[in-house]
Amino acid sequence: MTESESRFRTLLEDIPSVAAQGYALDGTVLFWNRASELLYGYSAEEAMGANLLDLIIPEEMKEGVKGAMQQMIESGEPIPAGELLLKRKDGSRVPVFSSHALLDPAGRQKELFCLDIDLTERKYAEEQRIKLEQQLLHVQKLESLGVLAGGIAHDFNNILIAIMGNADLALKKINKESPVVENLQRIEQASTRAADLARQMLAYSGKGKFVVDNIDLNILLEEMLHMLEVSISKKAVLRINPHSPLPAVEADATQMRQIIMNLVINASEAIGDKSGTIAITTGCMDCDRSYLKGVWLDENISEGLYVYLEIADTGCGMDKETQGKLFDPFFTTKFTGRGLGMAAVLGIVRGHKGAIKVYSEPRRGTTFKILLSASSRPAEIFNIASNSDGWKGEGKVLLVDDEETVRGIGAEMLKELGFTVITADDGREGVEQFKLNPDVSFINLDLTMPHMDGEQCFRELRHIRPDVRVIMSSGYNEQEVTQKFVGKGLAGFIQKPYKLSILEEAIRKIFSS
Repeated sequence: MTESESRFRTLLEDIPSVAAQGYALDGTVLFWNRASELLYGYSAEEAMGANLLDLIIPEEMKEGVKGAMQQMIESGEPIPAGELLLKRKDGSRVPVFSSHALLDPAGRQKELFCLDIDLTERKYAEEQRIKLEQQLLHVQKLESLGVLAGGIAHDFNNILIAIMGNADLALKKINKESPVVENLQRIEQASTRAADLARQMLAYSGKGKFVVDNIDLNILLEEMLHMLEVSISKKAVLRINPHSPLPAVEADATQMRQIIMNLVINASEAIGDKSGTIAITTGCMDCDRSYLKGVWLDENISEGLYVYLEIADTGCGMDKETQGKLFDPFFTTKFTGRGLGMAAVLGIVRGHKGAIKVYSEPRRGTTFKILLSASSRPAEIFNIASNSDGWKGEGKVLLVDDEETVRGIGAEMLKELGFTVITADDGREGVEQFKLNPDVSFINLDLTMPHMDGEQCFRELRHIRPDVRVIMSSGYNEQEVTQKFVGKGLAGFIQKPYKLSILEEAIRKIFSS
């Protein structure tokens, strides 16, 4: 061996990032450096004297590699460098960028050399970049459609207040024996379903939390158990695996029920006519940034302790293409659409600053893991019954809303509760009316209005009279609205659309505090 050749081999031996192999024309390994040991799992002792084709070339590639080697020997030209998926000792595959050379020393046998660079980390980084780009595009789509859905829901809620309020008042005033009572009750029922649709639209827009409490998901599941059992296929077995004790989560119980019901019914339909299992598991885990990279969506969440709700089925599963479209609005694998579906689920989770992790393979079932940030406060579920004891208030009330229908029905509802009502159609007029009537008992103030919105109007009203009591009204979620007024003295919040009993409850709270 010449001095230059010795130096060349010493250099290749010590390069940590390049797996170098030298082999005879028949494929017998003559050189195997330390990087090759690490990359392919064979020690130099194991590799030397073995055939390279048997060590690292997958079965389906052997004929092609033999042909390329023969061509290189005959032409003297190296095989073009490129990406290959080669085989490790344990049978796993590793992506490499492979370069080749043919050494022809004078008076000695020709030798082939192969230099391989591990592309695993680069491939992973590329996959993560593509995934991030896809998620960012999905976020942008959610945001733009969410603005549209939220705007429609806002106007829709204002119309529903008029329908529900008028039906409510008519039921109070009409003779209970009248045949019209049944029609009014049907109007109420239809309005309630329409309000649920508006809530789904708000959920899709990521603004779907309405009544946020500290809740225990185990208790929530226990309460839902019978309803879940009767909602699934008779061939499916439902198993609940609660982890106890479980930290509380700050969430809207109704929205959580919607998520659970939606995912369990989807799981049942994935199982179909075959026998299968649906398992609902709760627990908590510390999630670091690497774990959160694989979730839908991670733009609003940080590392920390999360409570999880996992719903797994043994059904048909999903391929990668289906998973990529899973959260698109109106996407379905069924013959007929089901509305917002999983997009609404994602919207609810986003609204709670949570995330979803999806595991699925065709014919191997699907698992959805909902991650919600753990609360430091104890779990409490408040079930406040509405009051219906004929309570009446007194005094003047200022109702500020830009929608004429809301002002009309809102005024009637307040009069029914015993108040004298003054109305204003935007924030500026609301301030003027308050200056003329500083003795009002409280103000019912809409958040979203032209000219001067509810937030600006609230500041002006508090400047005029710091102890003024204001109930804010909005179609958006309570938490998002009230966060803007933390420590500023907001007396209460009421979610649109609302019934007379809900309005009464909100008013009674401010008078009892």
